[in-house]
Amino acid sequence: MNKIGIIGDADSVLGFKAFGLEAHVCSDAEMAAGILRDVVKEDYGIIFITERYYKELEADITKYAELRIPAIIAIPGSDGSYGIGLSNVKHAVEKAVGADILFGDK
Repeated sequence: MNKIGIIGDADSVLGFKAFGLEAHVCSDAEMAAGILRDVVKEDYGIIFITERYYKELEADITKYAELRIPAIIAIPGSDGSYGIGLSNVKHAVEKAVGADILFGDK
């Protein structure tokens, strides 16, 4: 069975341990990149990463997009949302159905 992990600052990720996710705390983008490299090689089905680090590691994350698993999903962190997660969902839906059915012309 695949694990579910989360990468981000302590304030953003430690609460997820209560739900059984493996929390990987990092203090900067370089540390987050190292953690991401390590967890991609392990038995993870889903890796959530706070938008702050997702934005900074987007080039690395794009390389992993070709893999069947893990799915790497941006989520808002304790510093708020950058809109990355919502944008990714919008693009995935557009790709799947061929049209923007979520937001129309917005």
